[in-house]
Amino acid sequence: MVVFSERRSKLILSALSLVVVLLPAALALAAGGGGEHHADSGAVMKDFVWRVVNFVILAGIVFWALKKANLKGSLADRQAQIEKSLREAREAREAAEAKLKEYTEKLAKANQEVDELRAAMLQEAEAEKQRIIAEAKQAAEKVAKQAVQAADQEVLKARSELRAEAARLAVELAAGKLSGAVQKADHDRLVQDYLGKVGQL
Repeated sequence: MVVFSERRSKLILSALSLVVVLLPAALALAAGGGGEHHADSGAVMKDFVWRVVNFVILAGIVFWALKKANLKGSLADRQAQIEKSLREAREAREAAEAKLKEYTEKLAKANQEVDELRAAMLQEAEAEKQRIIAEAKQAAEKVAKQAVQAADQEVLKARSELRAEAARLAVELAAGKLSGAVQKADHDRLVQDYLGKVGQL
């Protein structure tokens, strides 16, 4: 359809230029009226040739300007450029939305990992606290047990020393060394002291 209209335009342009070229010549011949003006016919022909040359130059300039302008092609190119820009903008928006979604998911995942890490650290800290408390209790029980054992050993040692002292005093009494020097009241007092110390143990 475009080829047909271009061919038709060229035919119309050619016909118009032929009419414009031939019309002045026909008018010049008609106005001449015969053979009297043969001397002027060279000037008429020269004028006609210059008119044809001017017309051809003018037609060439008009044709070149129309081709250069190529209004329909320019509009089509502009429309294609706008469509391309819109398509690129749509693709850029879709890419940006995809990146936003990706980064949002990564941020959510990172937040979840931070929460899990915090919970694990709190759990580990609580376990460490319980372990330290258990060790402290064991150490306290061990110290208390050692203190009880030490106290028991001291009591056993004191009992042993008292028994030894009582045995020594009994031997001395039995041997009669104290028989003259110790009164009955002193003897009772010593026995009571001994029994009191043994009772405390």
